[in-house]
Amino acid sequence: MKVVHDAALAPRTSLGVGGSARRLVLLETLDEAEHELARIDEPFYLLGGGSNVVIADEGLFETVLSLQARGLAFRELGGDATRGEVELTAAAGEPWDALVAACVERGLGGLECLSGIPGLVGATPIQNVGAYGQEVADCVSGVRIFDLRAREVRELARAECRFAYRDSDFKSGTLRGRAVVLAVRYRLRRGAPAAPRYGELSRALERDVGAAASDGDKLRATRQTVLALRAAKGMLIADDARARDGDSRSAGSFFLNPVVSCAEADAVQARARALGALGADEAMPRFGAGRDGHDKLAAAWLIERAGFHKGYGEGAVGLSSKHTLALINRGGARGADVVALALEIQRGVEQRLGVRLHPEPQLLGFAPDNGLAAPATPMLPGS
Repeated sequence: MKVVHDAALAPRTSLGVGGSARRLVLLETLDEAEHELARIDEPFYLLGGGSNVVIADEGLFETVLSLQARGLAFRELGGDATRGEVELTAAAGEPWDALVAACVERGLGGLECLSGIPGLVGATPIQNVGAYGQEVADCVSGVRIFDLRAREVRELARAECRFAYRDSDFKSGTLRGRAVVLAVRYRLRRGAPAAPRYGELSRALERDVGAAASDGDKLRATRQTVLALRAAKGMLIADDARARDGDSRSAGSFFLNPVVSCAEADAVQARARALGALGADEAMPRFGAGRDGHDKLAAAWLIERAGFHKGYGEGAVGLSSKHTLALINRGGARGADVVALALEIQRGVEQRLGVRLHPEPQLLGFAPDNGLAAPATPMLPGS
C-alpha cells in the first residue's frame, strides 16, 4: 500500500481537470484493499481509471482510495447447459479494454462491442457500461464486493445488482455508497459474436468487412470496427491518442441518452420541427428503451438540433470537433469551465426541445448548488 499526500488528481483523469487530494491511498492487491476497507473510519472517494469523473478545482479534502489490483482468471464451464461457456473473473484494477482484447483473442464473445471504452473493470457493473448494442449486464454473472456496512466481503449474483440502462444498485440503489467492487465475474461464450444490434455498427461491418472466414475473425473484425468508429468520434481516450488528437482529452460521452415516454418523444419531435431543426419528412432518432411506453432519444442529436455544433465553444473547453457528446479540454481547462459549458448545453436543450439531459460523469468536490447535477458523495464506512 502506498500513501501520497497532496496528490494531484488531474493527471489521473482522462479529462485532466481538478485539484489535489489531501491523501491518496494506492491499493495494489485485493488483500491490501480488504485490509484498508476493514479499518478505514473516515469518508472517502474511490478513483478508478479516472475516465468518468470531473473533479473540482478546489480538490478533495477527503481521502481518495485507488484500487489497482490486477488479475484475470478464465475457467471452462462444464455440463450440457453451459457447454462452450467460459467464466472470466477479473480484479477491479484491470484495464477494461485490455480485458476485452484478451477475450477476443481467446475467441470469447459477449464484450467485443465494448472495445475502446476507457477505465477499469471495477467501474463496469456500477455504471452498467454499454455501447453499440451491448452492455456488461448481458455477461455479468456475479460481483465480489466489500460491504462497508457489514465490514465483510460478499459475493453478489447478477440479479442482486439490479442492472438498468447505465445504472445499477451500486449507483442509485441500496448499495450506493456501501459497496466497493473488488472483482467481477463475466460469463462468455466461444464462437462468433451475436448479430449487431446497433445500426451504425451493422452497416460498417457490412461495408468494410463483409463475411469473415471464421468465428475468431468475426470477433476481431467487430472489435476493430468498433475501435475505428470510436476513433472517428474522438472517443478513444488513451495517452497516445491524447498526444496526437486534442479531441480525445475528454470524459467520453458527457450526457446520457434520455429515456422519455412515447408521448414526450412525440412532443420533442414536434418542437424540433417547429424550430426548423427537423424537416417535414424527417424522423427524429428514437429507440426502444426496454420499458413499455418509453423511448430512448439520442443525446447527441438533441444537442446538435438545439444549436450546439461540433467544435462549439471558445477557450479551454469546448465540444469535440468529431462528436457533440464529448466535452474536451483543449489545454489549461478548469473543472469549473467544464461544468459551465455542460450547464449551458443542458439549459439550451431543455429550453429549446423540452428535454433535460443528465451528465454521465460523476462530479467530485463540487458544491450541491453547482446547477448541473448533484455531486457524488463520499463513501461512509459503517453507513
